[in-house]
Amino acid sequence: MLVTLDKICKSFLDEVVLRDVSFSINENERIGLLGVNGAGKSTLLNIITGILPFDSGTRTVKSSLEIGYLKQNEALNSENTLREEIEDALSEVYDVREKLLEASKRISASTPGSEEYRNLSEAYEKLTNQYDALDGYTADTRINIVLNGLGFGDFNLEQKTAHLSGGEKIRFGIAKILLHNPELLILDEPTNHLDFTMLTWLEDYLSSYKGSVLIVSHDRYFLDKVADNICEIENGSLYKYKGGYSAFLTQKEERIRHAEKEYEKQQSELAAMRDYVAKNLAKSSSSNSVGSRVKALEKMELQAKPNPKQKEVHFKFEYDFEPHKVVLSCKDVGIYVGNAATGKQLYENISLEVLKGEKIAIIGKNGVGKSSFLKAVLKKIPYTGQIKFGGNVKVAYFDQELGDLNLDDTVIEAVHRAYPTKTEFEIRSALGRLLIEDEAVFKRVRDLSGANRAKVAFCIIMFKRANVLIFDEPTNHLDYIAKEALDDALKEFTGTLITVSHDRYFLNCVPDKIIEMFPTGFNEYNGGYDYYLEHKKPEIVEKTVKADSENKAAYKENKKNKADDRKRRAKLLSLQREMDSLEAEITTLKAEAEKPDVSSDYQKLSDILALIADKESCLEDAETEWLELSE
Repeated sequence: MLVTLDKICKSFLDEVVLRDVSFSINENERIGLLGVNGAGKSTLLNIITGILPFDSGTRTVKSSLEIGYLKQNEALNSENTLREEIEDALSEVYDVREKLLEASKRISASTPGSEEYRNLSEAYEKLTNQYDALDGYTADTRINIVLNGLGFGDFNLEQKTAHLSGGEKIRFGIAKILLHNPELLILDEPTNHLDFTMLTWLEDYLSSYKGSVLIVSHDRYFLDKVADNICEIENGSLYKYKGGYSAFLTQKEERIRHAEKEYEKQQSELAAMRDYVAKNLAKSSSSNSVGSRVKALEKMELQAKPNPKQKEVHFKFEYDFEPHKVVLSCKDVGIYVGNAATGKQLYENISLEVLKGEKIAIIGKNGVGKSSFLKAVLKKIPYTGQIKFGGNVKVAYFDQELGDLNLDDTVIEAVHRAYPTKTEFEIRSALGRLLIEDEAVFKRVRDLSGANRAKVAFCIIMFKRANVLIFDEPTNHLDYIAKEALDDALKEFTGTLITVSHDRYFLNCVPDKIIEMFPTGFNEYNGGYDYYLEHKKPEIVEKTVKADSENKAAYKENKKNKADDRKRRAKLLSLQREMDSLEAEITTLKAEAEKPDVSSDYQKLSDILALIADKESCLEDAETEWLELSE
């Protein structure tokens, strides 16, 4: 066991957050931690790491356990360069590496066979074992793997971390803690700023991580891929389930059903026994029987009443009339950031037709223009080409930035502003179905959590009764329970859905078509996200560019430069791996040469020294080529 918590209780003022929580983390275990907002996930993590004291119970931690904890959206905040941050993460490796080099120099300067030589050789061997235990020989390779996996392969490592964007700082924070390689790795919402490629890489990396991992995440697909156990905090109690997220859903339902059945069964038995005792207490002929029943009642271990089931969010999207067959037609659409004359072109000549009843999800790399496409469809930004809605179409739009809400409005005012004919009773009833109740309806929008702001926006959409829903990242702000409810509501919705989403679990459940967007067009897949992965096509061939010969030449030159750059990066990576291997071999050979039985044998020593010279020559050539390519 790495960490064991036994009957931990924690309250803040009069609010009990954790009640008799018992929990353990085993070696090489991967745990996903779930709980609605405010359930106590961060409290539990802070108790596990020793940051927060608890009211009662015990916490036992393995001796010398190293815990790495990256909090949600915790970004690097330093004046260091990226290289300095990497060196900080691997400080122990670099420290031992320096000691090895120093020890090697001292051995070379000492007399073979002397006591000093023997002592230095023993110390060198210990350092070698320590370096090996730290995976020091593969450290440089790991740096390349992690940086490339999280999108930093092309970054200049001499730049300051302060120059990174907010999302890049968070991603580099993940890279740093992965390189540090603690025995227990704790990550709080690590997937927020990762694209599909990075997510897939992180899933693979964590699945083979040499240590234990505890992850807080609302990314259901990620938890299915990484976690071998799920723990959920509910009403102050913690429940553990074997398997990933999908297995958790099934087991939780079974646990609740079983607990309720057992409780009801015992309550029936208790009622029957009490009734028997009450009826026969005065009868002498039944005294023995009554006495045995009373003793049985006293000894009976009472089943705890199951926790009341958590209130559920209820989304419902309905409409009043059917649209025509073709809901949306886009022909030769071009979109620019700025204007068509001077702005940056995202894409051009995009054509798409959406039919009644289709549920379409648009995916693509960050920055390709997915959200911009939705805004162009809604005439919110300029575009070229033709965009036309079909007859009888009524559209409702969910903006991931929630920019349509007035932050100074109360919740009721925000909904009433959109639908002034709705009564307070109707508005409060609709909000109540989304679990915004009681005094919460009088809060200012600016004071709401992201999840509740999203629910206010959904409330307005549900009142609109639109037959075409255009949703931009609809699950972004929601917890896993609300996401499940939204999935179900959109599956039941019989109208048309056009959505942009990074939520792979949602993409598997809701859409019947995936459209992958590129700067030059779309690839279409008639299925969910897993179907898309199985049938994924290469990026579509560039369409004919309507430009003069100079532009065509520049375009070809740009493609050639990109291809050359890819080859250069691949060669750099190959050279780095070669240098790592050569350095490891040289270190091993030097250690071999310094052994008494070798140093005293002229022929053996000559052979090894010749081999070292050959390896060092190869290393020098590789370093020279690496430096030339790096310029």
